[in-house]
Amino acid sequence: MNIRVGIVGISGFGGGEALRLIASHPSFELVYAAGEGSAGSPLMDRFPGVPDKLSELVIEKWDPTALPKLDVLFASLPTGSSAEALARVPEEVKIVDIGGDHRYIEGWSYGLADVWPDQIQGRSRIANPGCFPAATLNALAPLLTQRLIEPSNIIIDAKTGISGAGRGGGASKFGYAESNENVQPYGLLKHVHMPEIAKTIEQLSGGSAAGLVFTPHLVPMTRGELVTIYCRGTATTEQCLDAARSFYADRPFVRVTTMPPQSKWANGSNLCFVSYAADPERNLVIAIGVVDNLGKGAAGQAIQNANLICGLPVTAGLEGAPVWP
Repeated sequence: MNIRVGIVGISGFGGGEALRLIASHPSFELVYAAGEGSAGSPLMDRFPGVPDKLSELVIEKWDPTALPKLDVLFASLPTGSSAEALARVPEEVKIVDIGGDHRYIEGWSYGLADVWPDQIQGRSRIANPGCFPAATLNALAPLLTQRLIEPSNIIIDAKTGISGAGRGGGASKFGYAESNENVQPYGLLKHVHMPEIAKTIEQLSGGSAAGLVFTPHLVPMTRGELVTIYCRGTATTEQCLDAARSFYADRPFVRVTTMPPQSKWANGSNLCFVSYAADPERNLVIAIGVVDNLGKGAAGQAIQNANLICGLPVTAGLEGAPVWP
């Protein structure tokens, strides 16, 4: 099967990771690449390591009304800059929006692919989850659906690599000197991912997420993400692990581990690692989720979602092992 795909925002971290995965995908053919500052440049100049079959492709200026014939468009644009433009993409072109403009927006399906694949299959407009929600919600979903924790008392302590800020984050704020040997909390009480995390917790549990606390931190690594989640509940560690094993029994990208996972385990992959520790006497459950913020947290899950909407095996183009060390 030959599926014609395009990427807009190809010069960003998410768009570049989508390019890397699509370049070796067995069914996707990249026929369109678009950007702003990089428009007019050969793709080979921006990404010298692309396969020869893509060497003639030139990055075009983004114009949703002047697309070639496409089956799927991956949009990797900064939050706030895609809604108007993507509304002008022809209806017959399927869209996976890696940015944040369409999460829980009418007409778009929320693409939490390992939790709700049935809500994604056959749809044409998919809003990819943010990177923090990808790690957090995959860890929490089994506990919430089995009523093992209280949805209204959840505290999320999250760490992400600098690429999570995007290429447009600004060298003055996230350059080497500012980021190296430094940990930076940010977005306190008002992070852009808070609403989608709260909304999904409520949908999974049927309860309120009014007490949700989410504190993200930038840590001095390029990519990777680890969230430690503190919950109220009387379940045991083994009950939590069993719930996750059952929930993800037929999900190839979620690994349930007894050992606390580390961010590097997922590097360069679409894997998500989840683990749990519980103390019923203290009414405490700790859930841990690990993803690559550019993989499962962005482009990897976007490819997974595109596989689902195109009727392909969910693992197509995503079976590569993580990068060690």
